[in-house]
Amino acid sequence: MLRTQPVHQSQSSLKYKAIQKLFILFFVSASVLLATATAHGQGCILARSPQQTGLPTGQGGVLQPGHWQVTIGERHQFSYQHYVGDVYQEYRAQQGTQVENRINLVTVNLTYQITPRISVELDAPWLFATRKSQNSPIKYAASGFGDTIIGVNSWLLNPEKATRGNVSGGLGLLIPSGNDDVKNTTNTNTTGVGPVVETTLPVDYSIQPGGGGWGLVMQWMGYWRGGHNLTFYTDGDYIATQGGTNGVQRAATFNTAQPLNNEVAVSDQYLFEAGVMFPVPHVTGLAITLGPRDEGVPAKNLFPNSNAGFRRPGFAVTAGPGIQYAHDNNIITAGVYKAIHRDRTVSYPDSVYGTHGDAAFAQYVWLASYTHRF
Repeated sequence: MLRTQPVHQSQSSLKYKAIQKLFILFFVSASVLLATATAHGQGCILARSPQQTGLPTGQGGVLQPGHWQVTIGERHQFSYQHYVGDVYQEYRAQQGTQVENRINLVTVNLTYQITPRISVELDAPWLFATRKSQNSPIKYAASGFGDTIIGVNSWLLNPEKATRGNVSGGLGLLIPSGNDDVKNTTNTNTTGVGPVVETTLPVDYSIQPGGGGWGLVMQWMGYWRGGHNLTFYTDGDYIATQGGTNGVQRAATFNTAQPLNNEVAVSDQYLFEAGVMFPVPHVTGLAITLGPRDEGVPAKNLFPNSNAGFRRPGFAVTAGPGIQYAHDNNIITAGVYKAIHRDRTVSYPDSVYGTHGDAAFAQYVWLASYTHRF
């Protein structure tokens, strides 16, 4: 989980104040990345790392002991480009059969600083999502509270002395507080002729607020302030779940040919990002970030439990700029990341049945956040 440096100005030297403000801007830029139900999310690839942009947003940084920080983050993406492996399935667009996922993930992160090094946090998401095939009038929708993360984070070095660089690590618990079985009732008679045929089924797992499983959250962050006012950073998280399935059956009838795909898998997910931050000359409190991020869902979970169940494993590498503005105890950030590589990998059931499913990916990921300290 990323830790934002304090916005409070020190009463020591002007040089220390300048360094402190630079760190504030840097950490905020890193923490703008998001999402969670853990939103992570690349369309059909359900990667929702905590606002994280992966990391849960708004880490404690050098908040003074006894102080709080609250961050509200928004992640938006529209996924519609289908891939099998890293090959774009252009025929889906030509035939008008693309599946379109629209996702908005709002995350609230609350951090409390216990000591100069140690902080605790709560990361709570709310999902708004729709899913539709281009060749069908039926639109599926789901919204609701997502899976919550509680965690503890610690700096390796004393942040009051480590002014040029530091590394932090954290552990957390992913709690399956979100609904993983949201159902829609739709008219499946799309011919326009004849009686209404109502069907009630769970929506696709890619737009479900919850994943249905517990998980261990492992996260890290590191930074180094180089010359020419450049700050280099890296951060990431890995959520290792309990594995198995969440018990939600995907279709009204049981698939005897591929029984491993009948229920939804409880899948791991990860986020990794790195970049550079530099202040904008002559504009106090304004900085720009630039760097790549990689997020996805592995084909097999880290813990040696069952990998049965339907999942769309894969990853997306994106890159782009971000901006952040800090004033007093408030920080505003925004970033746009464009896809540069997308890959829908082979799932465990795929490997058993000799198949290779596809997944829809987003072309852009939009992130924004507002942070206040008190």
